[in-house]
Amino acid sequence: MKILSVKTGIFLAILAAAFYAINSPLSKILLDYMPSTLMAGFLYLGAGIGMGIIALIRKLKHAELSETSLSKHELPFVIAMILLDIAAPICLLFGLKSTTAANASLLNNFEIVATAIIALAIFKEKICFRLWLGIIFVTLSCAILSIEDMTSFRFSSGSLLILAACICWGFENNCTRKISSKDPLQIVLLKGIFSGLGSLMIGFMIGEKITRLWSIFAVLAVGFVAYGLSIFFYVYAQRILGAARTSAYYAIAPFIGTLLSLIIFRELPHYTYFIALAFMAIGAWLASQDKPLFKSNKKIPKNKTSA
Repeated sequence: MKILSVKTGIFLAILAAAFYAINSPLSKILLDYMPSTLMAGFLYLGAGIGMGIIALIRKLKHAELSETSLSKHELPFVIAMILLDIAAPICLLFGLKSTTAANASLLNNFEIVATAIIALAIFKEKICFRLWLGIIFVTLSCAILSIEDMTSFRFSSGSLLILAACICWGFENNCTRKISSKDPLQIVLLKGIFSGLGSLMIGFMIGEKITRLWSIFAVLAVGFVAYGLSIFFYVYAQRILGAARTSAYYAIAPFIGTLLSLIIFRELPHYTYFIALAFMAIGAWLASQDKPLFKSNKKIPKNKTSA
C-alpha cells in the first residue's frame, strides 16, 4: 500500500503540474486585455469560485467526508499562505510583461530551489546530496535565463520578478505543507477567494481598469484550471510526498508550459535558452528521482501514507 500511495502522490503532482502549465502562455495572451494585478485577482478568484461549485455539488450529494477542517491553530499558516498568494502572481504577471512566455515557464522551476532552501532554513529539513545537485543545476539555468545582455552581464527585470514570485511560492508551499492534512477543498477555497479579493482590491486602488468584459470570464476559466484544480491536486500530493518532493515532481510544469509557448507564439528563443533548458532538465531530473529528498529520523505513521 505504501508503494501505491507514493505512486498516487507522484501522479497527483504531475497532474497538478500539467494543469498549471497552461498559466504562462494563456496569461501572456490575456495580459493584452487585462491589467496584471486585476488578472492575478481573477485567476485566484476563478480557483475559489470553481472549488466553491465543487464543494456545493459535494454537499448536495451528501458525500461522506473523511477530511478534517481547518482550526484556529492553523490560522497563522493560512494568513501567510493568502498573503503570499497575493504577492506571487502579481510579481509573475508583471514579469511576464517583459519576458517571453517560454522563459517565464522555465524560470518557474526556481520554485523547487526556493521550496527546498526554505524547508532547510526554516523547517530544519535535511537535504540529501542529490537534491543539492539538482538545486545547483536549476539555479544555473535560472541565472542564464535571467541575464538580459551577456556582454554587459545585465539581469532582466522581468526574469527577476518571476524569480521573486517563485520565492513567494516557495514560502507558500511550506506553509501549505503545514496544513496539507486538512481538507484540500477548503484550503483552495480560502486561497482562491481571499487571495483573489486581495489582489482585486490592490488592482482597483492603483487605478487599473477592465476594458473588455469577456476577459473576466476567460481569466476566471484559466484560474479554475491552472490555480484551482492544480492547487487541489498539489495539496493531496503534498500530503503523501511532502513539500519539497512534491515541488520536485511539479517541476515538469515549466517544460509543458515551454512547449505550449513555443507552439502558440512560434518564437524561436536565443541559443542561451536551450543551454538553460539542458541545465534545467538535469536539475529537475536529479530533484525528482523516486527516492526521499530529505534525510529525516522521523517515522511516518502508517495511516498517513495515503491520501
